[in-house]
Amino acid sequence: MPIWLHVLIIVLIVYLAISILLYYLQEFFLFKPEKLPKDFQFLYENQVVEEYNIETRDGAIINGLHFKVEKPIGVVLYLKGNSKSIKGWGKFAVDFTRHRYDVIMVDYRGFGKSTGKRSQKAIKHDLQFIYKRITEKVSEKYIILYGRSLGSGFATKLASMNDPKMLILDAPYYSLTNVTGRYMPFMPLSVIMRYPMPTYKWLKYVNCPVRIIHGTQDKLIPFKSSVKLSQIRPKITRLYPIIGGGHKNMNTFEEYHKVLSEIILGDEKKIDLSTTSIGVQHSYKK
Repeated sequence: MPIWLHVLIIVLIVYLAISILLYYLQEFFLFKPEKLPKDFQFLYENQVVEEYNIETRDGAIINGLHFKVEKPIGVVLYLKGNSKSIKGWGKFAVDFTRHRYDVIMVDYRGFGKSTGKRSQKAIKHDLQFIYKRITEKVSEKYIILYGRSLGSGFATKLASMNDPKMLILDAPYYSLTNVTGRYMPFMPLSVIMRYPMPTYKWLKYVNCPVRIIHGTQDKLIPFKSSVKLSQIRPKITRLYPIIGGGHKNMNTFEEYHKVLSEIILGDEKKIDLSTTSIGVQHSYKK
């Protein structure tokens, strides 16, 4: 056997072995769950919180929190990122409750107190089930879907299947396959990814207003991913860059809170285009 053929066979075997390992170990890289004991008590200052558990059709338990305000004007279904549990994420509920919105947060399967075998399909079904439970008490026109990082894909999928008031994406990805490809450009990700999460595909079927917030210095999910997403449904989408914001620190920027308040309160200024230069065409010398 020629040496080059021997080397090629070894390379192919190693490549195949790495691909198989990535297929079975990708959850280790994608998810960083925090487990909570069943008797753990959620406590937040100056917040009224009710804990709930919902059992799914396959017997999984989805644990969540309902942050309540007096005379709410709507509800935010907040879908968190890929790490920790709602114990820590619950601290961000104040960004919505201060605007008189109830907030509902859930832990994905395997996070916090939630149980069940995790898969992209299972999580989508869980969230749709929870969304429908919310609509039993609240009209969709009062529901805002907020997806942060990993949750942005799931929030987009929910919005594509329903008709909420608004979809807010915080540091969203074009697809998880796209994000992973930055670190493993030579791997067959389209084949081995069990969580492809094609946000760009689902966004095509969203009909409610879409608002995207993204830090320009995000090193994990580049700002350009939001630029690409904003071009899919440009007539209903607005992109808000947070200059200098990273992936985990946007809440420390004053501009982020100004933007979020503007979006939630509907203070986005509408322009009478008939009074602008929108119809003026530049003339070019031949």
